[in-house]
Amino acid sequence: MYYFDHCATTPLHKKVIEVMQRAESDYFGNPSSTHKWGQKSRSIIETARSQMADSIGCSPYEIIFTGGGTESNNLVLYNLIHNPKTHVITSAIEHPAILNVLDRLKKFGIETTILKVDKTGIINPDHLKETIRKNTGLISIMYANNETGVIQPLLKLSSIARDHGIPFHSDGVQAIGKIPVDVYKTGVSMMSFSAHKFYGPKGVGALFIKEDTQLKSFIIGGGQERNLRAGTENVPGIAGIGMAAELAKTELNKTETHLKNLEQMFKSSIIKRIENLMFNTASEQLPGVVSMTIPSTDSGKLIIGLSRRGMAVSSGSACSSGTVKPSHVLNAIGLSNEMNMKTLRISFGKGNSENDVKDLVKAISTIVKGNHFNG
Repeated sequence: MYYFDHCATTPLHKKVIEVMQRAESDYFGNPSSTHKWGQKSRSIIETARSQMADSIGCSPYEIIFTGGGTESNNLVLYNLIHNPKTHVITSAIEHPAILNVLDRLKKFGIETTILKVDKTGIINPDHLKETIRKNTGLISIMYANNETGVIQPLLKLSSIARDHGIPFHSDGVQAIGKIPVDVYKTGVSMMSFSAHKFYGPKGVGALFIKEDTQLKSFIIGGGQERNLRAGTENVPGIAGIGMAAELAKTELNKTETHLKNLEQMFKSSIIKRIENLMFNTASEQLPGVVSMTIPSTDSGKLIIGLSRRGMAVSSGSACSSGTVKPSHVLNAIGLSNEMNMKTLRISFGKGNSENDVKDLVKAISTIVKGNHFNG
């Protein structure tokens, strides 16, 4: 089996499995309890909080744990309901966990301006300046895109927000573990994360909230996580995200180099084998993420053909899988609906090898040239 869909999810790191199993068996106490069983569980959570904070360069106090990246995004966006400033700015290539929430918030009187991107997926900072209003209460721009890997100039964008006194949120789900993430250096007020994107467990996320940023909870209950995320904490899951975050930092240089090498090897090989192939790239993008359009071949058929050969790839965001429709991200960078449906996303990971890349190139070229979808 060959797995080339790491932007969708990643396998659990062995060390993550170990800490989660230990937490599950040895630390079963309720973290809110004052007895020693509860306090042992509390210590696991606070250790993980420190690990997460250290991996992104902030204070442990500025980290709250959530049920995932989507929940983190929802927490930020639903705070607009309590904000007298009812205008928000985002981009055309955001994840549905941003765009769909903002669409629902219309009924609460929230207005949204959606910034266009250029053909590489980059936002023009001047366009951001032009859309700011007196009642702009939030700017939310993703760090790196889940379909093309394009990295936004966050510091330039967040500086504009800061000059106007506007909180700046970023969906950082795809960035951690692939590139250095330092939330202070990016200038953001808030950033969302999801453990399963960096070799941690599903159903666990984190939200960086800068100390001077005020939020209200939309899950009401016992007051956990600084009164921002009520509910008894998922101790094994939090232990897992903590270890995954630590490994994301300590293994970053090795991982980044490995992913760049695999990406370059794949691109240089596949372009020699397939005519008219186009890469949807930017000058700054995540290592190991390849979005490519093959005009002669429908991506759905290609995905099926590769799957029958034991190879997992994607045509876009996994959260939209099962729905056959053009990607809004690819449309935003100028691809027609026809070319959109002929675009493939390959995202390499730590476990992939050069031999895997060779086999993938061979399989894709065989399918494209001979339409051998059945393997």
